[in-house]
Amino acid sequence: MNGHSEDDLELALRLADLADTISLVRFRATDLRIDTKPDRTPVTDADQAVEEAIRHELAQARPEDSILGEEYGTVGEARRQWIIDPIDGTANYLRGVPVWSTLIALAVDGYPVVGVVSMPAFGRRWWAAIGHGAYTTDRDGAQRGLRVSAVPELADASLAMSGIDRFEQAGRLENYLGLTRRVWRTRDYGDAWPYMMVAEGLVDIAGEFGLQPYDMAALFPIIHEAGGTMTSIDGEEGPWGGSALATNGRLHEAVLATFTVD
Repeated sequence: MNGHSEDDLELALRLADLADTISLVRFRATDLRIDTKPDRTPVTDADQAVEEAIRHELAQARPEDSILGEEYGTVGEARRQWIIDPIDGTANYLRGVPVWSTLIALAVDGYPVVGVVSMPAFGRRWWAAIGHGAYTTDRDGAQRGLRVSAVPELADASLAMSGIDRFEQAGRLENYLGLTRRVWRTRDYGDAWPYMMVAEGLVDIAGEFGLQPYDMAALFPIIHEAGGTMTSIDGEEGPWGGSALATNGRLHEAVLATFTVD
C-alpha cells in the first residue's frame, strides 16, 4: 500500500470538508483580516484558521505523523508527513476571485501518495491515492474518474504555464517562449487549477517556477493516477525541486527537453 491506506484518503477528504466549511464562510467577508508575511506574500485569518483546524484534527487522528504546513511550518519527524496548503491562491481569495483551493497531501519517505485538491468556491474537488485511481466531483455532486489526454504532439497541445516573471527570474524565459511557439494554444488559469485540468484531459501541459512543497504535493498523486507524469521542470521527482511540470505523459520528455540548459 506504499505506506498509506484507504483510511488515509478518507481522512484527507474529511479534512477537506472541514477546510471548505471554514474558508467559504470567510470568502468575501467584509472583515477578512489580511497581513503580509516576511516573504511579502499575503496571509488571511482564513489561511490560519484552516491550517489550525487541520493540524488539530491530524493531532487526534494521526499523532505519530509529521505535519508540514505553509503557515506554521513543520512539526515532528516521521516517514509519513502530511503536507498542507490551507488556501492555495491567497491573492485570489482576498480579492474575491474564486480560483483558490485547499491542498492536502500525505507523503511517505518524501513522495506524495495521497492528494486532495478542494475548490469549494467552484463546487469542485479532485483526489487520489497511489494504486486507487484519481477522481473528481462536479458541481452537481456527480463523481467520475480522471484520465489525461492522448495528445501526442506539442503542435496539438494546450499549454497552461503560470508566472512568466518567474520563468524570467529562473533564466528560462526564452525556453518558455520557445515552447509557446511550438504548441497549439496557451492559457494561464492559475494555481492548482491547470494541473487538475491536465488530470481531466482538458489541458495537456501545466507548470511553473517558484513553488514550495505545499504548493505541489497534493497534485502528484492525482496526476499520476490519472495517467500523467509530474516532475520539476528540471525532471526531479517529488515536490522538492522548486518548480512543477505536469503533462499527459506522452509530451513530458519533449517539454523537459525544451527547458534543458546546456
